[in-house]
Amino acid sequence: MTYPNFTKDHKSLMAKYLTKEVFENLKGLKTKNGFTIEQAIKSGIDNPDSGIGVYAGDEESYTLFAPLFDPIIEEYHGFSKEDRHKSNLNPSELNASNPDPSNRYIISTRIRVGRNLADFPLGTSISKEQRYEVEKIVSTTLESLDGNLEGRYYPLLGMNEEDRLSLVQDHFLFKAGDRFLESAGLNRDWPSGRGIYHNNEKTFLVWINEEDELRVISMQKGGNIKEVFERLVSAIKELEKRMKFAYSEHLGYITSCPTNLGTAMRASVHISLPKLCKNMELFKSITNKHHLQIRGIHGEHSSSEEGIYDISNKRRLGITEVECVQDMHNGITELIKVEENL
Repeated sequence: MTYPNFTKDHKSLMAKYLTKEVFENLKGLKTKNGFTIEQAIKSGIDNPDSGIGVYAGDEESYTLFAPLFDPIIEEYHGFSKEDRHKSNLNPSELNASNPDPSNRYIISTRIRVGRNLADFPLGTSISKEQRYEVEKIVSTTLESLDGNLEGRYYPLLGMNEEDRLSLVQDHFLFKAGDRFLESAGLNRDWPSGRGIYHNNEKTFLVWINEEDELRVISMQKGGNIKEVFERLVSAIKELEKRMKFAYSEHLGYITSCPTNLGTAMRASVHISLPKLCKNMELFKSITNKHHLQIRGIHGEHSSSEEGIYDISNKRRLGITEVECVQDMHNGITELIKVEENL
């Protein structure tokens, strides 16, 4: 393998930090799962418009290929290789009353975390057989849950039309990943080994073998952020009793994309801000102050419709889960106050 031919369009952090010297030192190295630097950087080379441009194949990727991953993580998260991640999943420490009790602005609240099983490679390098094994372990665990987490598992492969339409209607069904995930190897063998679990109330959802092996999601209509967080935490605790997740003292929960490391959490609301969106400078000054990201209504790379936005925490690593949700709550509270005053 030779040093990649970067063009002026390659603007990713990978392109910035993969010098010839770093490349020469890393080429030829393989993790115990056989993952190489060539696989790690493929998505960023295939897609010059990548922001990060690198994916891990397993937990070992972050140490073996540290000369590339460390500076990317430091620039994106402001988190150095000496830092240690701290987790805090204690809802009693979250100070979050409903910022919109009259339901005028917040349409829905959703908090999700990514998780990967400790003894398996990540989705970028997992084999078809291992993916089926992950699906079996996770779906069996989910189907043993009771109380408000009790529900049903729907495998994507061989799904009947009635179930498919029902999941589409609820916006639960996920499709094969985009071109970035495709190049990273995350769409291999689609749709085998993938599926969706949701509870009977449709407020707790788990995607199996999408970008990460588990995407654990708690959601509901309206702005009761604390209730959504409490449900998520109770689900995570139940899952942790039965499964071991990949976690490092340095990087927190291990994920295939370095942007999700640490808490692997995205706490978000769909919110209607028809006046504020006419003043994007003011809008962005508030979200930047609270470390929030503005997305369109259909997620990343989409545009807004009728002044409705998806607003979520930007920081994930080096801060706790409680702090992630607190960021989101405080920012949303200020956005609503400004919208009311306009």
